[in-house]
Amino acid sequence: MAEQVHSAPPQVAAPVDLHFTPPISREDACHWIHASDNELPHLLAAAREARDCFKPSVITYSRKVFIPLTNLCRDYCGYCAFRRNPGQPGARTMTPYEVLDVARAGEKLGCTEALFSLGDKPELIFPEMRETLRRLGFRSTLHYLEAMCELVLRETSLLPHPNPGLMSAEWISRLAAVSPSMGLMLETTNDSLLVPGAAHDNAPDKVPAKRLRTIEEAGKQGVPFTTGILIGIGESPEDRVDALLAIRDLHERYGHIQEVIIQNFRSKRDILMHSWPEPSRGEMLRTIAVARLLMPNVNLQAPPNLSDPDYEELLDAGINDWGGLSPLTPDFINPERPWPHLHELEKRTNAKGFQLRQRLPVYPEFLHRAMHSASLLEARLNSVAGLEGYARSAA
Repeated sequence: MAEQVHSAPPQVAAPVDLHFTPPISREDACHWIHASDNELPHLLAAAREARDCFKPSVITYSRKVFIPLTNLCRDYCGYCAFRRNPGQPGARTMTPYEVLDVARAGEKLGCTEALFSLGDKPELIFPEMRETLRRLGFRSTLHYLEAMCELVLRETSLLPHPNPGLMSAEWISRLAAVSPSMGLMLETTNDSLLVPGAAHDNAPDKVPAKRLRTIEEAGKQGVPFTTGILIGIGESPEDRVDALLAIRDLHERYGHIQEVIIQNFRSKRDILMHSWPEPSRGEMLRTIAVARLLMPNVNLQAPPNLSDPDYEELLDAGINDWGGLSPLTPDFINPERPWPHLHELEKRTNAKGFQLRQRLPVYPEFLHRAMHSASLLEARLNSVAGLEGYARSAA
């Protein structure tokens, strides 16, 4: 109702001053994430101004191959179409030969990132996975992942970017030696999504405190880290603000969050949440814009394939990155949503007044954190990074 609309806070009401003002408060964020249709243009203008003060004129993307190392997983998330049980149609664990074949094919197409996605610790509940690992010569899925990252690093020009789920301090350190960056989606800080029937029911690795602990440990070790939130899985708009604030708090302490992803839930036929309503375009724009105003100096990404056909509208909310796109492999997490063609992505980005540039899986300003003296990783980074820290094969 009209009488409930609050006045705009000063730092949002004067976009020209955003470069000189602190991030907005939780109170302001909770107001603006509920912005009325009349307020929305003002919110988006403020977010664009903040983005342009941070990184004007350039929108980035990473050209990648998607390597689904294993889709066996001990978590049963209501929105996931990726995971499988042993023996279920489509269940698979890639062999080293398959990993290398995909990486080499991507290399020929100008890719610089090998995105490793995998289920979380499937060997803990599936004897079939333990047997597969034994045949391959490894004790755990993380040992296998480490070896495959090293294989790609040694045999190709691609840089690994693993998303292995929860990690201990030891495993963060080990994977950081064979990958310049890594990721773990926080998704939400709402514990109520763990209750029976909710999105994270029977998903022990989705406990928010555990995920925050992994992200914090990466910060203590100075590892360039990608995280983000998943909207539309049963959380409230205020929950989205709180999750973004938790990420901001960790970044303020450790300075290691290289990228925050705002990802929208998309319904799929074969998931538990198949009849769950998807977040609207307005919800997506409001969440992105609030994320930008909460973290004006952090790289902000939203996947274009999940907002097709009008994904260029996401630029109006303040993102500065499209994430990873592949000329070779599908989005195995959202296989029904193909990547946009690079030429079309560039055309739409240019039409909004931006230059599209290819980055590495580690952002230019975080390259120094990924360097390990006299290591294979440092040598590879030096060979693929241009003078400005973008990919040498930048489009």
